Amino acid sequence: MSIRAKKAVLRFKATKAGVFVYHCAPEGMVPWHVTSGMNGAIMVLPREGLKDPKGNPIAYDRVYYVGEQDFYVPRDADGNYKTYESIGDGYADTLEVMRTLLPSHVVFNGKVGALTGDNALKANVGETVLIVHSQANRDTRPHLIGGHGDFVWPTGKFHTPPDVDQETWFIPGGTAGAAVYTFHQPGVYAYVNHNLIEAFELGAAGHFVVEGEWNDDLMTGVLAPSPI
Repeated sequence: MSIRAKKAVLRFKATKAGVFVYHCAPEGMVPWHVTSGMNGAIMVLPREGLKDPKGNPIAYDRVYYVGEQDFYVPRDADGNYKTYESIGDGYADTLEVMRTLLPSHVVFNGKVGALTGDNALKANVGETVLIVHSQANRDTRPHLIGGHGDFVWPTGKFHTPPDVDQETWFIPGGTAGAAVYTFHQPGVYAYVNHNLIEAFELGAAGHFVVEGEWNDDLMTGVLAPSPI
């Protein structure tokens, strides 16, 4: 299969505030390009900044981007994942797997473990984080274990008043969403697609590592672990 690359340079005016998915759209190859990772998101902030439902300004200390991706990797007769000299060489086999609608991997930022361990997202107690999350192909349900979405724009449009205090929010496929959360306790917070099969079995999980002092007023142990 021969693929000839081309490039172009565009200049455009951003007229809508929000976060938006972009992806390749070559004739006859749109799904293959998108599920090969050729997608991302762009964020356009309102000039007046983000606002809560009452119109008060929302400040944040950090911004993190989570690009969720479904992959469809072919297997050989023994069940092992196949490799190819180039991505184009695997086109026909990948197309067969794609048509099952059953991804082999659902991951954040390109691979399993991309946002865990040494690559975990960092924050400090008291900091407010803006999380931008996109999925170009499938619906997703972001969830911060141990936290919430204090303010959430499920479809990422900042002129729409945000939802408040969401435990899980729904981002339709082909959309980028955004959420703001202020961390109140130190620890490791798992950030997952709350289709837990996809999170724990296929890879759609990351970690926030939060440093700071524990606040017993918010949570404290009242019974030490003991036999039931």
